[in-house]
Amino acid sequence: MARIEVKSEICKSCKLCFSACPKGLIGLGDKLNSKGYHYAVQHNPEKCTGCKFCAIMCPDAAINVYK
Repeated sequence: MARIEVKSEICKSCKLCFSACPKGLIGLGDKLNSKGYHYAVQHNPEKCTGCKFCAIMCPDAAINVYK
């Protein structure tokens, strides 16, 4: 099982990680960061394979993947 960690203050809600995730496990959270963006969150982490496509796609390096 793998999980991702999104640096909420860096995420600007570009949604590129959504399409990069082959399992569709990333979506927008309910909370806002200090810049007013709803940041990305992982859903169903037990299904994450740790492929790192989301981290590679993120233009701001706001995602870390842990296996």
